[in-house]
Amino acid sequence: MEKTITGAEALMRALRDEGVTTIFGYPGGAIMPVYDALYDYTRGEKKAFEHILVRHEQSAAHAAEGYARVSGEVGVCLVTSGPGATNTLTGVADAMMDSTPIVVIAGQVGVGALGTDAFQEVDLVGVAQPISKWSYQIRRPQDVAWAVSRAFFIARSGRPGPVVLDFPKNAQVETTEWVPQHVDFVRSYVPYPKVDEGRVRQAADLINSAKRPLALVGQGVELGNAHNELLEFLEKADIPAGRTMLGLSALPSDHPLNVGMLGMHGNYAPNVKEQECDVLIAIGMRFSDRVTGRTDTYARQAKVIHLDIDKSEIDKNVKTDVAVIGDCKVTLPAITRLLRKGNHREWRESFLPLAEQERQRVVLPAIAPTEGPLLMGEVVHAVAEATHGEAVLVTDVGQNQMFACRYFQYRRRRSVVSSGGLGTMGYGLPAAIGAVFGAPDRQVCLFMGDGGLQMSIQEFGTIMEQQTPVKMVLLNNNFLGNVRQWQDMFFERRKSFTRMLNPRYESICKAYGIGYRLVRDRARLAEAVDEMLRTPGPFMMECVIREEDNVLPITPPGKSVDEMLLGIDD
Repeated sequence: MEKTITGAEALMRALRDEGVTTIFGYPGGAIMPVYDALYDYTRGEKKAFEHILVRHEQSAAHAAEGYARVSGEVGVCLVTSGPGATNTLTGVADAMMDSTPIVVIAGQVGVGALGTDAFQEVDLVGVAQPISKWSYQIRRPQDVAWAVSRAFFIARSGRPGPVVLDFPKNAQVETTEWVPQHVDFVRSYVPYPKVDEGRVRQAADLINSAKRPLALVGQGVELGNAHNELLEFLEKADIPAGRTMLGLSALPSDHPLNVGMLGMHGNYAPNVKEQECDVLIAIGMRFSDRVTGRTDTYARQAKVIHLDIDKSEIDKNVKTDVAVIGDCKVTLPAITRLLRKGNHREWRESFLPLAEQERQRVVLPAIAPTEGPLLMGEVVHAVAEATHGEAVLVTDVGQNQMFACRYFQYRRRRSVVSSGGLGTMGYGLPAAIGAVFGAPDRQVCLFMGDGGLQMSIQEFGTIMEQQTPVKMVLLNNNFLGNVRQWQDMFFERRKSFTRMLNPRYESICKAYGIGYRLVRDRARLAEAVDEMLRTPGPFMMECVIREEDNVLPITPPGKSVDEMLLGIDD
């Protein structure tokens, strides 16, 4: 009979049984027994994990997110109690908003010291509960295997999301017999609802009778691995499809039914046509305010079909006529089987003049300027052309995010890693590190602004240590660009504290052993992109951007989606 083992050792075995191979973390006092056990599991005969030492606990959570988004697996981060744990909470909230499956394991003071304001004690379960799918405190070593299995089941099933495990020190060092656990059922939790065949028929009938159908494709298609099912649905019914920002790679950029990105800075045609379609089919998206604009005027003329795995999203923001609740990998083919072969050529072609209007007024000036300083759009376009739609796009938040998402190209699934719902500046650099470990066979291209970079610049240390081959593109305009644009448009050009004083990034990259190239002249842009992509290991291309480069089109706040502005002075 096997001798008893510590709770820390039980955690290692439980993580191994869940198929974990990569852990992002930062050690500290209350998690030291776990790190001591981890030592043996990162080398020798027991080796099961690769541990990535980040430079800040928030980055551990974001790296776990990036890993999860590209791999489809659960991201894992390991931190200590108190500030170590609270530093991860931005990442937890970010993962909750964007339905990203991560498990955060945090040390805690011993059970006997709880409630005494012990050193680095914080009520992590209480703080994390509103922003996670599940938060739980493991008080006994014999509960470790069950809690870990349950955590991973909840994180990855249904609508994915973050789980937080609080691990008091006594439970790490006390002993128990090892009994593996496998949790695949939680009472009152129904991750995959039974599909209502009546609703499926109603949806199919509406689509069959539609003259001007429009599909809105969200990240739910990516999370449900329903890419093939989506294509079969769209192609059979001949339905044009717009994509949310997080759903961009759910449909290849060059697919003939793809009509562009939805939302405040999306493409002109799908935003206008949302107000003209007669049937609107939302697939795995949540009708974010950045997609709908004013909800009281949004798609009032259309019958709305909503396919989602999460019942709480139905009628939350937009009133639905037919709700088909379930996994879209199941619901899409169920509807497709009942569809007649569609032909909506005239409706699809009505998008073309609007797309051409945007191309002439917005796209060509953004990606192919002939004079003046560099623009963000042309830099993104140059990298997109050089990577042929095969790379993973990672962005920070702000103008860099909008330009990158608009002008990058996607041929492969799970190719967009960006902070959507929470809009977390500083997300990009650690998320890109995580993406490299989640998809080691793919090129990872990170676009960031000077503001977001400086919120997580300490992760250059992680890149240096791991030689993480992230290709970083710094779009430097010496401003908090998105806020500056809004100040110019809506606050009488009063630039209140948005100008940035930047350091010499060349010196910083040199200190960390990261390849670097400064680009000021567009005549040198193509060769700089080529150098970045050919250089082994990490590389940063800093591009000096026109300070008042603006993201267009834009739906101003408080306006309807068809009131998009193609120009600042419109």
